[in-house]
Amino acid sequence: MSDGFQVLLGDQSQESAPHCPHGPTLLFVKTSKGKEDGRRFYACSACRDRKDCKFFQWADEKVSEAKHEARKEYNRSCQPPMSHDQYLIRFQEFIGLPLAKRKFCQNCQQLLLQNEWEGHSGHHIIGDISVSQLRRPSQLLHPLENKKSNAQYLFADRSCSFLLDTIIGLGYRRVLCVGTPRLHEWIRHQGCEGSKPKVKSLLLDIDFRYSQFYSKDDFCHYNMFNHHFFGGEAPKAVCQHFLQEDDGRGVIMVTDPPFGGLVEPLAFSFKKMSDMWKNASNTGSSIELPTFWIFPYFFESRILQSSAGFSMLDYQVDYDNHTVYKHGKTGRKQSPVRIFTNLSPKQVVLPANEGYRFCELCQRYVSSENKHCEICNSCPSKDGREWKHCTLCNKCVKPSWVHCDSCDRCSLQDHPCGAALSGCYVCGESDHKQRNCPRRLASGGLNKKVKRKQNFKVKVKESMFAQKGKNRGKKKKRLT
Repeated sequence: MSDGFQVLLGDQSQESAPHCPHGPTLLFVKTSKGKEDGRRFYACSACRDRKDCKFFQWADEKVSEAKHEARKEYNRSCQPPMSHDQYLIRFQEFIGLPLAKRKFCQNCQQLLLQNEWEGHSGHHIIGDISVSQLRRPSQLLHPLENKKSNAQYLFADRSCSFLLDTIIGLGYRRVLCVGTPRLHEWIRHQGCEGSKPKVKSLLLDIDFRYSQFYSKDDFCHYNMFNHHFFGGEAPKAVCQHFLQEDDGRGVIMVTDPPFGGLVEPLAFSFKKMSDMWKNASNTGSSIELPTFWIFPYFFESRILQSSAGFSMLDYQVDYDNHTVYKHGKTGRKQSPVRIFTNLSPKQVVLPANEGYRFCELCQRYVSSENKHCEICNSCPSKDGREWKHCTLCNKCVKPSWVHCDSCDRCSLQDHPCGAALSGCYVCGESDHKQRNCPRRLASGGLNKKVKRKQNFKVKVKESMFAQKGKNRGKKKKRLT
């Protein structure tokens, strides 16, 4: 447990949790020096910014009946304007209209029936909505852009094609698409063409706008941060039936959470999804639901810590509507988004025509620039560039880094010496500070190298204060 805020996860805490418009809230606590430091409180699971969801409640707070009823009414007012059934009736009426009368309001993000046109006068309207456009709703809808709760960075066709080809090659015929609307569309589109083996997909997403386009068997309104199905037991039963088909065989989950979201609640939800699958399948309790979790590589340590049995693949996932997360040939132009999976890495064949190759020593596919290090006994690169081994740090580092004797670590050439690291000085991990390091606690204290670093930091601070004192003295002399 590091300094900051910790989310406390467990079935009991979720069952008793109050609800916000996004479902059951999560229980948080402030931590300091590895221990709880303050009162526990409930906050929204999906929104980390209070501007997006104002819900806040102390865990030991007694809520009056009047406030409880007012909160329930507010939550109801924040739900979609229509039920999924109502959206389906509208959709059937919409596709029955002549092409010239099929219109979509970009301002309201809504398919329009003929008697609604007048109410949307002055709005930006798209006309002549074709059947092919209705099959690709992500191209009609504006992507949601809050990176901490519901950001929609939509897969490029290259990534969709690779994912589907890989899924088919691994023998899966059902895909649970959690927060991956573009992949869901791609699977359905390929199924209509009939050029590939038939694959079924079910989309789970927090964006209710997809209710306008998909049936209840194709879409469930879902919050992946608290495993909450909006609409009660009915959509949950749809998901459970999808997982339980054919005794649970031939299904894989592909998920692409918002990159600003908390890893631990996501891992907790995915474990619950896996439990739903295991209840149906005849597999042993140790086997988890096959999963592709798509996330930036710099979250690797947190994902591996929260999800046992996962590993990171070298494949670079790119997006249509992101200026940075796009496929590039070299260096920083490459997307930092990777696939984390609980499948054996050697099973997932990466495309040779994009420069990937198989490393016999690591028994996995790696990018062309990811050279095997005999000292580390791994292909260490995370960002697609060739990394170099530092004998002083005893690990491989980025090619732009150099070893700093003052800081006793590798960093950028022009880094500020003595600046505090975001992670741990002892082991280099980013998810805790040195005072909470398991390696340090196991050894009974700080080693000489760490003490030397701490002494250096103290000297830097002392010299800074001394310089400030000299500057103040100069100013006084000028005044006199």
